[in-house]
Amino acid sequence: MISERAEISPKAKIGQNVTIYPFAYIEDDVVIGDDCVIYPYVSVMNGTRLGRGNKVFQNTVLGAVPQDFNYRGDASQLIIGDENVIRENVVINRATFSDGRTVIGNRNFLMEGVHVSHDTKIGNVNVFGYGTKIGGDCEIGDRVIFSSGVIANPGARVGDAAMIQAGSRFSKDIPPFIVATDNPVRYGGVNKVILQNYGVSDKVIAHIANAYRLVFHGQTSVFDAVMQIEQQVPDGKEVRNIIEFIRATKLGIIGKM
Repeated sequence: MISERAEISPKAKIGQNVTIYPFAYIEDDVVIGDDCVIYPYVSVMNGTRLGRGNKVFQNTVLGAVPQDFNYRGDASQLIIGDENVIRENVVINRATFSDGRTVIGNRNFLMEGVHVSHDTKIGNVNVFGYGTKIGGDCEIGDRVIFSSGVIANPGARVGDAAMIQAGSRFSKDIPPFIVATDNPVRYGGVNKVILQNYGVSDKVIAHIANAYRLVFHGQTSVFDAVMQIEQQVPDGKEVRNIIEFIRATKLGIIGKM
């Protein structure tokens, strides 16, 4: 299952039932888990750890040297979980410093031309559309959808089950369960379809909408709006997720000063 025409370091650790096509390039400090498929012309660089059942398509570079002026040659890491699909021409940078990690979770789908920069943390079951660019030190939750051509600037966070529409650019945090749209990016409503697909009841979706009505349409600060959510919106795990996400923001929330 491993082509003799692939360039694989004898120091690399390759799991069981791995397929590696011709002209793949795999460096010394690499771990590739069971059942992975590495297509032609993929480069897997030092510090990369792949879990089980990943598919990595042509011309992708995993564990690329960080595009960060602070990088001084540290032996840093890129950690990728299980069952991810990483399509053609994707670049994922490893962390800047030896104590840092770039992390991709499980069952994510990265379409052609996606770039994930150093030290970014990505959760599970996310979709990243064609040409999406994610800056360094970003944090992406679970079940997020990035449409094509989205740009996330360094340090931005995206909450669970959010959707960012095509061509949007953002430098502030996008809270969970919403649609972010346009440029300048703005709140475009609750991501109702995705929430329903994941079994969230209409009653809870209404609570989420009420919470965001206080955040985005109220005449108070974001943090006063959080207090109003606690006082006025019935408690539940989704509402707590919103409150915790907003309270943790350092860059602020899209559409708010």
